[in-house]
Amino acid sequence: MRTSRTRAIVVAGLTAATLALAACAAPAAEEETGGDLTIGSIDLAAAGCPANIRIATDWFPEAEHGHLYELIGDDYTVETESEYSVTGPLMASGEYTGVDVTVISGGAASSAFLQPDAMMYSDDTIFMGYVGSDEAVVHSGEFPTVGVFAPLEKDPQMIMWDPETLPDVTSIADLGTAGTSIRLFPGGFYIDYFLSEGILKEEQLDYSYDGSPAGFVAANGSVAQQGFASAEPYIYENEIADWGKPVDYQLINDAGYPKYAAVVSVIPENITEYEECLTALVPVLQQASVDYYADPADTNALILDAVETFDTFWVYSQGVADFSVATQQEIGLVGNGPDDTVGNVDYDRVQSLVDIAYGIYADDTEKNITPGLTAEDIFTDKFIDPSIGF
Repeated sequence: MRTSRTRAIVVAGLTAATLALAACAAPAAEEETGGDLTIGSIDLAAAGCPANIRIATDWFPEAEHGHLYELIGDDYTVETESEYSVTGPLMASGEYTGVDVTVISGGAASSAFLQPDAMMYSDDTIFMGYVGSDEAVVHSGEFPTVGVFAPLEKDPQMIMWDPETLPDVTSIADLGTAGTSIRLFPGGFYIDYFLSEGILKEEQLDYSYDGSPAGFVAANGSVAQQGFASAEPYIYENEIADWGKPVDYQLINDAGYPKYAAVVSVIPENITEYEECLTALVPVLQQASVDYYADPADTNALILDAVETFDTFWVYSQGVADFSVATQQEIGLVGNGPDDTVGNVDYDRVQSLVDIAYGIYADDTEKNITPGLTAEDIFTDKFIDPSIGF
């Protein structure tokens, strides 16, 4: 289903009645959404960008993706049949850029549970996608990518526990020492790192976690669990009545795994083929991040509307969105890179993750990692505007 939206209407009141009316709006015409908008100071069409810049995320809409949804103009379309996505005119600080943008939900939201790097290789209409710096290394043999913009300084991924039941635990290493069972999604490269370093032990890992809070609640504080520091602490204290109290946590970054998460990336040949486009586009992405965190209300309303319209198992509240934005800034998940610029990376930090991946998977033939990768192979800052920052 394709549903037309006007952001201003949604912002005016996120009541059930308003959403119901919006859901009944006439389907958008099969044409560019820019309509009669006047192109502003940045013309991405003239720079050779695709008429619709399609960007794949790794999950359903959430505030961590706010910098992308910030790009979408007031008149937008929500798709729920062929994919879960939102399309609208691509705006740069309120000015039309001459092209559209589509933000596509990947991971559990994609039909084949594909991650964005695989999505780019299975669908050549997808121009960009989120790729974690560890995924860029481990998937380099099958799905090589190059990052051009890093929206997050730290990965929001964490492991959390109940401070009342486990008062002596202050870190992930303490969980390892205590032998506490940890509920996890399978497949996390960071867990392989913690195992290889002896921080955690295989026998304490429970890979039955499916996103439901039931197991954590039922264990009454005796287990730990993975999550996002910018979401679960609020959800468990405020939205899960059977828990209703604070949790403690440590970021995987602060436990020694220096991953850059959700790096906006392209396939390697597009670095040269779309050089002019990326030179114009990446600073727009940088500024959208700055604009979003300065005033997230309208964009969060769009995110909530998209989640509501998708109508899947994924739910997202205003409270979580507000908590996420505040927490991302408070604990340094978002911010400038190693200088005063948003979106660039510390190459030494990226190289340390490359070295970690080779150390763990060097003899793993199933991983098919490209030999001899360096940080410069999986990220380039050539398109970053150093003058744009928080």
